[in-house]
Amino acid sequence: MFGWSINLFRLFGIQLAVHVSFLLLLGYYAWSGWQEGGRSGMVWSICFILLFFACVVLHELGHSLTARRFGVRVPRILLLPIGGMAEMDQIPRRPSAELFITVAGPAVNFVIAGLLIPFFWREMLGLASFDIYSATDTFAHLAWANLVMGTFNLLPVFPMDGGRIFRAVLAVYLPYLRATWWAVLVGRTLALIFAGLAFFYFDNPMAGVLFAFIFLAAGAEYRILLRREQEAAYWAELARRVAANESAAQNSEPPLLKN
Repeated sequence: MFGWSINLFRLFGIQLAVHVSFLLLLGYYAWSGWQEGGRSGMVWSICFILLFFACVVLHELGHSLTARRFGVRVPRILLLPIGGMAEMDQIPRRPSAELFITVAGPAVNFVIAGLLIPFFWREMLGLASFDIYSATDTFAHLAWANLVMGTFNLLPVFPMDGGRIFRAVLAVYLPYLRATWWAVLVGRTLALIFAGLAFFYFDNPMAGVLFAFIFLAAGAEYRILLRREQEAAYWAELARRVAANESAAQNSEPPLLKN
């Protein structure tokens, strides 16, 4: 499914791509804006969602450029209706490296929120109406959205950023695979709880679907990691046996020749 994407352009040598389902999101916001505010409402709704996803790109660039500092290649950033995804060749096993890479994303959102906070305070102090259809108020909404995005990503729900931070901390004391298992267990439990609250208490099906997707993604990532660990163990054992056989052959006495 993630293959249905359109390449846009490159940023810092990283390909930026958008999933085709993102167009459905744009259509939804355009229709909602039209329903609420006519043509101007539609234009500003589209502008807001594009600005919001520009912040998502910056969030993923925070991860990607920090990953480069640790020698991890990031060939592509993919935009999805539920957010963004930096496609890294590998996740560093060193806990400190994973911690720095993970924290960099939410940190970008908090910096953006800090830069836009004057617009937000204008709304809170009543100096401007809280209306998304003006430029000033769009930036106020954007400040709030970045604050929420940064905070939301720090929830300890693997594979979100907070869950990866939790795994990095566990990996200081546990083997990497075991640390991942615990992070996935805690993350999937919380994802189920949050999905249930979203569906049945807050009547927010979009949030419920998001947490359901996170639940599935956590299990999928653990299975991929487990398969890689098993493959690595297989090849390591094979190499050990080959080396042992070669050593035995070199150390064995040559047979006596009969005259």
